[in-house]
Amino acid sequence: MNIIIPMAGMGKRMRPHTLTTAKPLLPVAGKPIVQRLVEDIIATSNERVEEIAFVINPAFGKDVELHLVSVAEKLGAKGKICYQEQPLGTAHAILCAGDTLNGNVFIAFADTLFKATFSIDTEKEAIVWTQKVEDPSAFGVVKLNALNEIEAFVEKPKDFVSDLAIIGVYYFKDGNNLKKELQRLIDNNIMLKGEYQLTDAMEHMLQNNLKFYTGQVEEWLDCGNKDATVYTNSRILEIKKDTEHLVATTAIITNSVIVPPCFIGEGVVITNSVIGPLVSLEKNVTVMDSRITNSIIQADSNVKNACIDNSMLGKHVTYMKKPAELSLGDFSTDL
Repeated sequence: MNIIIPMAGMGKRMRPHTLTTAKPLLPVAGKPIVQRLVEDIIATSNERVEEIAFVINPAFGKDVELHLVSVAEKLGAKGKICYQEQPLGTAHAILCAGDTLNGNVFIAFADTLFKATFSIDTEKEAIVWTQKVEDPSAFGVVKLNALNEIEAFVEKPKDFVSDLAIIGVYYFKDGNNLKKELQRLIDNNIMLKGEYQLTDAMEHMLQNNLKFYTGQVEEWLDCGNKDATVYTNSRILEIKKDTEHLVATTAIITNSVIVPPCFIGEGVVITNSVIGPLVSLEKNVTVMDSRITNSIIQADSNVKNACIDNSMLGKHVTYMKKPAELSLGDFSTDL
């Protein structure tokens, strides 16, 4: 099986954190978002993953490319970098990894994580994962027939047709067939609001009798903005607390209390402080005389005399101030 991860968006809603770091590489509970996503996908498959294609913007740079290839290789797959130079939609992004569209293909957009215990049924022609939502009008949804097969894709329905929202995770048994359908959109200039949409390709496949099924995830976790990412961090900590080692042995903790679950990275120094619950301190963070809850503090940052909640601090941040709710980008100083 091959995996395609479209992730070329510049993450404008996550600024200032994405000014120096691609959004899918932002850390959640000690690992980049995209790494957690790929690990969760592989855990659902009984087949060996041969190749993982990351569709990125060329502006991300070589360091990001090397990091992504390393993520794939650590999971036993070949890492491949593909470029989407213009934001021309979901279908265009997937087609940028056209060489990977063969055989069984799993596609997941890199701004979402999920909690699920399913296994991929590779005998099905296509699967679209969903989650029930209270307000379907804000999402693309699927409509099911009496056999529990998808009979329609509906984008942001004004009237209720279904509460099963598409979360951006898909499986196709025949990647080559999907490739042909995506190319058909390009060749015939079939666009919606200036973009080529995957749902248009799937709708045409549905009309040509391809059977689509839905799989439901237990929890859908968004990483689209600061608050959503901090919340996702808290949920991943809760989910992984019994299966991952979250506190590094090299952390130095003096006269302090850690309220689990927390991620404490390599080289972290904590003095006279209370950390947690639901906090991630990335490598080489220093915290002194502070109280931190429900927050992400990225690598090489320094926090002193602070009370922080529901916050996200970038790399190389220095923060020493009164209690606050924060969103500080990399290399910030606030004294």
